Amino acid sequence: MSTARPSPSRRPEVLAAGAATVTVVLWASAFVSIRSAGEAYSPGALALGRLLSGVLTLGVICLLRREGLPARPAWRGIAISGLLWFGFYMVVLNWGEQQVDAGTAALVVNVGPILIALLGFRLLGDALPPRLLAGMAVSFAGAVTVGLSMSGEGGSSLFGVVLCLLAAVAYAGGVVAQKPALGHASALQVTTFGCLVGAVLCLPFTGQLVTEAADAPVSATLNMVYLGVFPTALAFTTWAYALARTTAGRMGATTYAVPALVVLMSWLALGEVPGPLTLAGGALCLAGVAVSRSRKRARAAAPDEVTGPRPENASRSA
Repeated sequence: MSTARPSPSRRPEVLAAGAATVTVVLWASAFVSIRSAGEAYSPGALALGRLLSGVLTLGVICLLRREGLPARPAWRGIAISGLLWFGFYMVVLNWGEQQVDAGTAALVVNVGPILIALLGFRLLGDALPPRLLAGMAVSFAGAVTVGLSMSGEGGSSLFGVVLCLLAAVAYAGGVVAQKPALGHASALQVTTFGCLVGAVLCLPFTGQLVTEAADAPVSATLNMVYLGVFPTALAFTTWAYALARTTAGRMGATTYAVPALVVLMSWLALGEVPGPLTLAGGALCLAGVAVSRSRKRARAAAPDEVTGPRPENASRSA
């Protein structure tokens, strides 16, 4: 009686998928919090307050875990991702969303995952499998649909579109720079010091933060702290953990689930009932993510390949 060989453990893959899910959910929640905090804080002050909250949280965790400094080869990627993604991206995106309506911002920023896939292919040697490209195409169509359904709620300016495009480019560049660093340092180290670099870049906004915090409602300040602790400290760490175990393109495609979750959270938290077009776009985003993260099933081996040739006169059992 033969026993089937145990399949290889999928625990690392499951943990990476779980980490990516945590990231996507928390980043989606950030859009709701930014809407509240952004009414009381300017773009630079909000970014600095968020990053300082994140650095303090991550610093405590590093001390408790006794994490040391990252290895020297990791610093280049940490510095670039900190400047582009943690610093420049957060300020420019906050600024851009004050200049254009939500739909336009969503459309432009969602160019980011496509740029990540292309840069990962060019700079990191990542593959561009057909399923990833197909999934990204479906998700981008969904993002366009969501964006069109939300457009028209406010004015849009060319300057605002340029700011959102710069945010998308910075996001893509930061992700691609972060990937090699994760080969030399832990996800917690890369996130902590990247966040610190971003906070240092935003220090010129200290005066604005102090002045605006004195007049801001408690709810806005709490939302700013929430952005630093959860969508920054926790979500960027789980992102780095998952990114270290997959390609930049696949991780970028995962973020296309964010628009769909934002629609759902806005519905539940803000009472903003989505229309049919918005729901359809959200469904397309999720479908595209599912396609992009799926893998081609291995071809089942023929009986002769497993058991060897059968004797000519062997009997068949039902």
